[in-house]
Amino acid sequence: MKPFRTFLPAAAAAVLTVLAGCSRPYDGPAADLVVRNAAVVTIDKDNPRAGAVAVIGETIVAVTSDKRIAGYIDPEKTKVIDAGGRLVIPGFNDAHLHFLSGGRSLMNLDFRYMTDIKKIQSMVKQRAAEAGPGVLIQGRAWDHELFPDKQWPTKEILDAVAPDNPVVLSRTDGHSVWVNSYVLNASGITRHTPDPPGGTIVRDPATGEPTGILKEAAEGLVKIPRSALTSGERQRDLNRLAFEKGFEAARRLGVTSFQHLNGNQDIIQEFKDEGRLTARVTFNLWLTDDPVRLREYDELRTQYPASDNWIRAGYLKAFIDGTLGSGTALMFEPFSDDPSTSGLPQMSYEELERQVVAADGMGFQIGIHAIGSKGNHWILNAYEKAAEVNGTRDSRHRSEHAQILTDEDIPRFGELGVIASMQPTHCITDKRFAEKRIGLERCRGAYAWQRLLESGAHVAFGTDWPVEPLDPMEGLYAAVTRKDREGEEGDGWFPDQRLSMEKAIELYTLGSAYAEFTEDRKGMLRKGYLADMVILDQNLLTVPPEKIMDTRVDITIVGGEIVYERSR
Repeated sequence: MKPFRTFLPAAAAAVLTVLAGCSRPYDGPAADLVVRNAAVVTIDKDNPRAGAVAVIGETIVAVTSDKRIAGYIDPEKTKVIDAGGRLVIPGFNDAHLHFLSGGRSLMNLDFRYMTDIKKIQSMVKQRAAEAGPGVLIQGRAWDHELFPDKQWPTKEILDAVAPDNPVVLSRTDGHSVWVNSYVLNASGITRHTPDPPGGTIVRDPATGEPTGILKEAAEGLVKIPRSALTSGERQRDLNRLAFEKGFEAARRLGVTSFQHLNGNQDIIQEFKDEGRLTARVTFNLWLTDDPVRLREYDELRTQYPASDNWIRAGYLKAFIDGTLGSGTALMFEPFSDDPSTSGLPQMSYEELERQVVAADGMGFQIGIHAIGSKGNHWILNAYEKAAEVNGTRDSRHRSEHAQILTDEDIPRFGELGVIASMQPTHCITDKRFAEKRIGLERCRGAYAWQRLLESGAHVAFGTDWPVEPLDPMEGLYAAVTRKDREGEEGDGWFPDQRLSMEKAIELYTLGSAYAEFTEDRKGMLRKGYLADMVILDQNLLTVPPEKIMDTRVDITIVGGEIVYERSR
């Protein structure tokens, strides 16, 4: 990929020639790239504001005033971007996303924010007509809490428009699927099929028949006929296309690093070998206590070491519970709107502790999906046990989501050095039904990033894409307002947890870098750091809150190369 270039006009270059000849403190080699006339927010507490940045190769060599930057410019060599006073910040680092699924979501049916179930029917009907009988139809991001009756949908709705195709539509949280009768029949799921451990087959209360909703581990019961699937070779081509679309979206949105769940390092390596990798990737793997698998992981982190700046092996991932939206998060007390359940553990505590202690003993970082208060309590206990057994180290184990916490557990994050890897848009999505699910009092510990910070915890921000949109602007808006996307009146939901914009940017850059052990080279605009930065069309520190999500990335720079420039 050839990077985009932005050059100074000839007249301005002539002026710089004169300036460059003047005496300057810097007398080293000329910069390859200079961004000047900028409002630079560095996220570096030792140098929080600047007017210009100079880069040689992949590395920042100066973050200084616009006046001093002239000494780094050779008009014959240096590419100069005149930012025109625009905001420049470090590139965004998404601490938690599913990049392959995100890219695939750009290729499948998307029902995000839809309130009309007839519109979903229409889209499925059209896709079935285009695909022909027997071909798998996939889609995602429907949310029954947005439907007028807020009821879970049923197989009959899909049967009416696609009776001859397997239809699998994932809920917005990815923890429940909505399928038609074709899929239930092909999978052998009947009224007599028992719920699997950690999963629920939702059934009609009158007949006991499956309704078409499968939660958590019950998703694993789905069997799609081989005739409906693409070949392995074709599947790999589709995965490469998904990554290509994902990288394109990341460039456009200013995401210069991301922490990907799970694997796919072979495809990512291909993009690097082809010179098409435009974001730095930490890929994660599945948590296990199997010594053979752990040794394989150990070899993999030798192949993709922590010292690498482009592709790194990261933490080991597991699930302890489900989600608030699906009513499967693991809580201490039953759900307020469904007292028959307090969530679905995805493994016993004993199994969790065994896996954590084994992986920690081999020096792996661990990140566990934990939404509910009891789920988070369990993983904190397991991390504490690992430290007792294996000794204390800078493990930086993580709670992936850390959504609902008790007062007693919030300070334990800082005490144990556990990172709260959070997604601020989950707050403004889930707040629509959170109080209905768990009541007002338990919501005090929901999405409590300010309380975590005040207790000494490290917080990292991401999106959980495609569960939530990849655009960091939505996350920043959520973090500073805690209001719905329509811009509701008032101070926001539990407004004491709102962040300043600069702190929100920090958690999305330096906070995420710390979560992957790269805070020594990423997350700040500082001399010696990697030259990953974005230029925005609005100043996020001064723009009204209702305009934050309108902010666009004008230029994305990764490793000193311009990988995206917005057409104006």
